[in-house]
Amino acid sequence: MSKIQKVRGFQDIYGENAKKYRYIVDTFRETFEKYNFKEIILPFVEDISLFKRSVGEATDIVQKEMYVFLDKGGREVALRPEGTASCVRAYIEEKMYAEGGYHKLFYEGAMFRYERPQAGRYRQFHQIGAEIFGVSSVLADTELISMVYKILKKLKIDFKLEINSLGDFQSRKTYTQELIKYLKQYENGLCETCKSRINTNPLRVLDCKVESCKQITKDAPKIIDYLSEESEKRFTQLKEYLKALNIDFVENPRLVRGLDYYTDTVFEFTTDQIGAQGTVAAGGRYDNLVEQLGGPPTPALGFAAGIERLILLVKDLPSEKPLITVIPLTPDYNIQALSFSESLRNSGIKTETLLKEGSLKSMMKTADKLKSDYVVFISDKYELKEMKSGNQEIFYTPEDTLEAVKDKI
Repeated sequence: MSKIQKVRGFQDIYGENAKKYRYIVDTFRETFEKYNFKEIILPFVEDISLFKRSVGEATDIVQKEMYVFLDKGGREVALRPEGTASCVRAYIEEKMYAEGGYHKLFYEGAMFRYERPQAGRYRQFHQIGAEIFGVSSVLADTELISMVYKILKKLKIDFKLEINSLGDFQSRKTYTQELIKYLKQYENGLCETCKSRINTNPLRVLDCKVESCKQITKDAPKIIDYLSEESEKRFTQLKEYLKALNIDFVENPRLVRGLDYYTDTVFEFTTDQIGAQGTVAAGGRYDNLVEQLGGPPTPALGFAAGIERLILLVKDLPSEKPLITVIPLTPDYNIQALSFSESLRNSGIKTETLLKEGSLKSMMKTADKLKSDYVVFISDKYELKEMKSGNQEIFYTPEDTLEAVKDKI
């Protein structure tokens, strides 16, 4: 019988990578809580119209990459390809806006896109992100970027922060018309994908990685030259605030992001350590999206980070707590071993009760494979052995043994 393998583009995260996953998520969560973000747990499946109306029908995500299917009720649904649209849908559907003030939400979990698997990019991937609803101030843009900057620094990742402004709706409309005029002149030199984007999603041409397209767009009009007075003021203010916080950044006029809903501020944290797909966290402002999806006019902004990509970049995990392995020397001492293991755990000590019986030699080999720092042999006495040195001490009560373990770790 042939063995069953995982579906292409999906992966098991275990061992060291699972430790990195949890460390990354815990680091983000800890910081989110300091900034007073509240968690939202989103569904994996949404009505397909949510993504068509938010991400954009002309985007690669909607046209090529979404996992779409009919459910048993005949409804066309999709596995979520990103988290922002679902957050906006929840904000509207749960009437959070009626509570007044503003809302800061964060989420974490699996997303799905049918694209070519490569380093740090899978068809099921995991993101952690945050959204702010109901704030138009540049303070929010600055604080969101600052928060992500701080988290990536804490994870000891080398990165570059790139920022740009896409302007408000009118700025973007004026610029898009000029960009289309420019691209039409060089249409024959563009790749096939960019040719198709000229009329449907021209900003994405600026983001193309094909060398011929990069050369053509090198002299394309820059959106920064088409900003309205208000958008230009916002972008200038953002740069002043970031400098005041000693946050290093570069302006990238080609930075447009791949989704239709962005307005004004956009940003990316990038690295050159994982090949061409070097974006590890990105986001921006989307002041029209809530209204576009049926809610009241609501300024909003957010970001998301790719956990698989961060796993590739995180090198140093915090030191693990020492492991104590409790070994009953015969089955007669199993209850005693279970009881002592519980007393260790109740004292906050990482403990393994050796579950595999055998000779003393085989049990010690198992303890070694478990990377035990100490073992406690249980019989009519308690023998505490340090694995590294081989030093042993003997005790006659569980209380004395517990105190000795506490002293050593």
